[in-house]
Amino acid sequence: MADHLTVLTTTDSENAAELLARSAVEARVAACAQIEGPVTSVYWWDGEVRTGREWRVLYKTPAAKYRELEAHIKAVHGYDTPEIIAAEITRGSAEYLAWLGEETGRR
Repeated sequence: MADHLTVLTTTDSENAAELLARSAVEARVAACAQIEGPVTSVYWWDGEVRTGREWRVLYKTPAAKYRELEAHIKAVHGYDTPEIIAAEITRGSAEYLAWLGEETGRR
């Protein structure tokens, strides 16, 4: 398992995305978060295909913080079933990866 992750979620407004991003960074469960959007999502929900505008939030965090970050996203998110997907960071600059740990290790 890698020592660091990117974690992705989506939400239905720019304000909700900023709340998700800022609150996770303030809680130190992610060192940073980037917001992209709007994007168009096509998905199944309640038995039908839907299309909607969403904003992506991409967090960077140590793998040891994943469970806390997932719990935080679920607590703050407005969706019943939020998208939460983690991908391993297999390579990165030593300085940047150290910074991820430094910024999420303080309380």
